Amino acid sequence: MAQSEQGVQRGSDIDRIVETILYLYTESRRVTKTVARGMGLTGPQVTALKILEAVGEISLSELSERMSARNSTITGIVDRMERDGLVVRERSETDRRVVKIRATERGSQIARGVPVTAMELFGSALRSLSASDRAELRRILARLADRVRIEIEEREKMGGADTAARDGD
Repeated sequence: MAQSEQGVQRGSDIDRIVETILYLYTESRRVTKTVARGMGLTGPQVTALKILEAVGEISLSELSERMSARNSTITGIVDRMERDGLVVRERSETDRRVVKIRATERGSQIARGVPVTAMELFGSALRSLSASDRAELRRILARLADRVRIEIEEREKMGGADTAARDGD
């Protein structure tokens, strides 16, 4: 078997797991992009609207965290959505430094009209697993996500990490 750059044999269980993760990621983006294009929006705009519809009012930082993107990336998305009348920014009455974002009625209508999202597809597929399988999967994925985060942080410290994925690209 051929060796990859990291020394993992191609066709190994690790290789197949990575391929599966990348497949799921690619399919989720494809579904979101297809739905968004049909609505005249971008994938991130649809995702943001669905989050806002679900939670109501949210801070930019909270939205960034939920979308796994940097604040600067989400700021641009929110700017365009605000310009298009899909969201509004409102200062917190208790802390004037905090700006909350919420969907307008138009934004909420669009979010409710989204035919299917990657979250719904994954949710449906996950419901087909037993509760114990879902718990095990959640535990394993959380450990994997923590390890990936640590790897990225270590590479960033060494100056060699490509952070485009964290920028939402």
